[in-house]
Amino acid sequence: MDIHHLRTILWLRWRLMRNQWKKAGPINAVLSIAVAVGVLTCGLGGSIAGLWAGLFKLSTAKPLALLGVWDALACAFVFMWMIGILTEIQRSESIDISRLLHLPISVKQIFVVNYLVSHLTFSFVLLVPGMVGLCLGLILGKSMTMCLLGLVVSGLIFAVTAWTYCLRGWLVALMSNPRKRRAVIAAVTFTFIVITQLPNFLTHTLGNRGRHRPQRAAETDPNKAQTEAQTPESLQKNMPRALQIAHQAVPFLWPGHCAMTLAQGHVLPALWRAAALFGLGVLGLNRAYCMTIRFYHGQTRTRPAKARHVQSKVTASGRTPLLERSIPGLSQETAVLALASFRSMARAPEIKMQLATQNLMLLFFGAMALVKNSHSIPEAAMPFLPIGAVIFTFFSLSQLMFNQFGFDRNGFRSYLLWPASRHHILLGKNLSFLPIALMIDVTLLVIITLSKKLPLTFAACGLVQVMTAFLLISMVANVTSILIPYRIGHGSLKPTKTRPLTTFLMIVSSLSFPLFMIPVILVPVAGFFLNRVGWITPEYSNPLLSLILLALIALAYKRTLQPMGRLLQRREQRILEIVTHEVE
Repeated sequence: MDIHHLRTILWLRWRLMRNQWKKAGPINAVLSIAVAVGVLTCGLGGSIAGLWAGLFKLSTAKPLALLGVWDALACAFVFMWMIGILTEIQRSESIDISRLLHLPISVKQIFVVNYLVSHLTFSFVLLVPGMVGLCLGLILGKSMTMCLLGLVVSGLIFAVTAWTYCLRGWLVALMSNPRKRRAVIAAVTFTFIVITQLPNFLTHTLGNRGRHRPQRAAETDPNKAQTEAQTPESLQKNMPRALQIAHQAVPFLWPGHCAMTLAQGHVLPALWRAAALFGLGVLGLNRAYCMTIRFYHGQTRTRPAKARHVQSKVTASGRTPLLERSIPGLSQETAVLALASFRSMARAPEIKMQLATQNLMLLFFGAMALVKNSHSIPEAAMPFLPIGAVIFTFFSLSQLMFNQFGFDRNGFRSYLLWPASRHHILLGKNLSFLPIALMIDVTLLVIITLSKKLPLTFAACGLVQVMTAFLLISMVANVTSILIPYRIGHGSLKPTKTRPLTTFLMIVSSLSFPLFMIPVILVPVAGFFLNRVGWITPEYSNPLLSLILLALIALAYKRTLQPMGRLLQRREQRILEIVTHEVE
């Protein structure tokens, strides 16, 4: 491929991007340009700030200070880059190779162009100029040996971008198979959350062991002790053993270690670490190219698939299928829609991602609450703990509940063709979220009860309050789902391109979530004041007030269900147009 081919392809890609901006509207185009200018300004400011810090501040700093600064920068870069992998995992390449296979163009050159374009991300533009400016400031303010630090940082960026580019290509190739798509998304989400929360978990559970250890006796000669503490060797020896091993073994901590060793006058560690990082980058980029070639040659399978025996749908146990079951107290139409919606959410990969995140948060924070030795909570604050569990439960589900039809996409047509009253549709959609809410809230209540010794009376109040909050959020969700629906893309929680008014209303509804929880919060508040005036204790007032509030909210929900059904019937054609419209 010559320079004319490449120039034509890049011009075509730029033209397509311009057309997408025009199609999205002038406001979205202006906002996109403003965000791009803001990010570039932040990158330029970061480079200037890094140059100033390296030239005037860190040029005379201690080696351990350099270690801490570079560790923070490297960890921030890797963390933000991995977040970009999750958000852009399903984004297509800048130049689609499959559309150029019939042309006399080298795939290797297109692959290199796509790899270079993949660097144009928020984390790269925001942090890399600051790191480059800091390296230049240390070179000018400290010594020319800091040029080796620039090599190490460049090697780190090259290795991280090459292997993550390889990882993204591998994940996209796996997700091309619909049977593996859900498992891949769930596994990536689980792995990322475990990696990001593991340091926090270890800090809270194991960080208090050595807090009360007796201090060593002071040296007899204070001047000698102070002199030894300032030597570079003693500074490195005073680091924890685990931290020393991590800086030797973990590649993204090598820039900090090399900055410390270069400040001490040791050049060899920086040389071999730079060579190792560039070698890792070359290996990752070569691996990504080989995987790309195999993918477009159709050689993604390494072994033939095993033949599967088709089983009969009639099971020996004779159990009734899920969608044929009935729910006591509900009509057949409502029960079928509730069970079908629940089954759809259980199979949707984007909802699996949401629930996986919540379950992992429960696992980590619940384990920290059980293991960490915290001070006892005042008795007056006990009734508020179940409220915290309720708020966390529905705050995590609000994105799903406030847009009940956005995840149905083309399946929303079945609701329009279903010969049933529209309030049955709303009731069934609301009830499909109830098992998920109860599962999360009961788990939180069990953790709180065991770790904080919550009285069973308050735990029972929490179950009543979760039903009250469920009915409150369901009423709000019916309004928002009908008035401001938006389509959610396949396999992600990211909405498709929406109008500015819809985006504004989405933000307002999310920010208004605390206002919707005020009636539930008023129950323990009223119990607290009743206890202060000496009328009745919270053990008796909270259950009574919770039941009264639940009855009132249930009556309000029942009264609003019919009007909301009529509103849905009037706007169902508009909702169908929005949730079924695919945006490329």
